[in-house]
Amino acid sequence: MSRIPAADGVLDAGYVDALGIRVHCELQRLGEELQSGRRVAALLMPLIAKLRGPGGGGAIRVVDVGCGLGSVVRWLAATSALGPDVELVGADLNPVLVAEASRLTEREGLSCWFVRGDAFEPGMAVKDGARTVVMSSGLMHHLPESGLPGFFAAQGRLGVAAFAHWDIAPCLWSTLGAWVFHQARMREPVSRHDGVLSARRAHPAMILEAAARVGAPAYEARVLEGPRWHPRALDVLRPIVGIRA
Repeated sequence: MSRIPAADGVLDAGYVDALGIRVHCELQRLGEELQSGRRVAALLMPLIAKLRGPGGGGAIRVVDVGCGLGSVVRWLAATSALGPDVELVGADLNPVLVAEASRLTEREGLSCWFVRGDAFEPGMAVKDGARTVVMSSGLMHHLPESGLPGFFAAQGRLGVAAFAHWDIAPCLWSTLGAWVFHQARMREPVSRHDGVLSARRAHPAMILEAAARVGAPAYEARVLEGPRWHPRALDVLRPIVGIRA
């Protein structure tokens, strides 16, 4: 913190905003190395196929809450992995990240968009809950255990068709692995620091599933875990998936 410019004990807002973008650029590179876009698409495609159904219907929408720079949404848009009939929307509470994600989208010529919004009130990005899938990547470890039921409840109130939230899988190696990886791959000191803390804050599967049952009881939710004792690097992020019963 001593390296961040400040005046009278208040951090310089412009510097903090620029730092936030740099940190999220590093998170985007991490997501690319973990093949986040491909893995999200592989999981969502069967859900999207069910929503299409034999009789068609209105537009299908995927909403990424807490999207940061929108790297997953932009990857899905660039590859058309979910099909041309799927609307892709990212929502984040930070207006600086939303503006940068929108700038990158325009520069890359992609068909997706970003809005400022709260993960606990995602209605601003959801037009038709029954034809919407809400997702996130690396968000839930920022929430205390007491806040998880409310997070799932926000999606349940909107009646979304399904949710899929990826987060760090805590295990014997996650904290050590996070330290080694972030020391080797991240340039920003705050990225290295937060990467280790994120691994330590990650919620076990039983906590996530219990919170989903309390907050969104109308959904069948379970965590899709990888191998516990011999985890693959890609399994450092695993999803909890909920489908409306």
